[in-house]
Amino acid sequence: TLAACGDREGSVGEFSNDFLGNEIMVEALHDPQIPNIVCHMTYFDRSALDRLRQGNWFENPSNSAVSCQRIGPISLAGLDLDRSGEEIFSQRQSLFFKNVAIRRIVDLENLSIVYVSHSREIVEGSAKIDISTVALTPQEVAAARAN
Repeated sequence: TLAACGDREGSVGEFSNDFLGNEIMVEALHDPQIPNIVCHMTYFDRSALDRLRQGNWFENPSNSAVSCQRIGPISLAGLDLDRSGEEIFSQRQSLFFKNVAIRRIVDLENLSIVYVSHSREIVEGSAKIDISTVALTPQEVAAARAN
């Protein structure tokens, strides 16, 4: 039911997690401003049987994980380089109040791009996070600083 709330276009795999039919979903996400970076994100999708058993039809757990890698040259031109970074992906995990998101933060000092997968809940914040980094070359950082 809830899978229809998100974009399944980048789906690369899924597998059953238990006897109730709950699944782990794996999606490939390309950074919209850095096309030569691909992130793979995993998240939990509850089955109809589990939803019936728990009585909560409209919500998936907020857990997610992310791993990102370079698949070609990187240009940082036009990117938001402030400390809070920029959200590059968001997907609903409940009908109204919960999303799983990925935020990109550029760390020029340490030659890295940091991707943080996190849960965003309107009522209460969540500590369910994961992190992945992509190394930058000194030339890519110098070009970013020149802009």
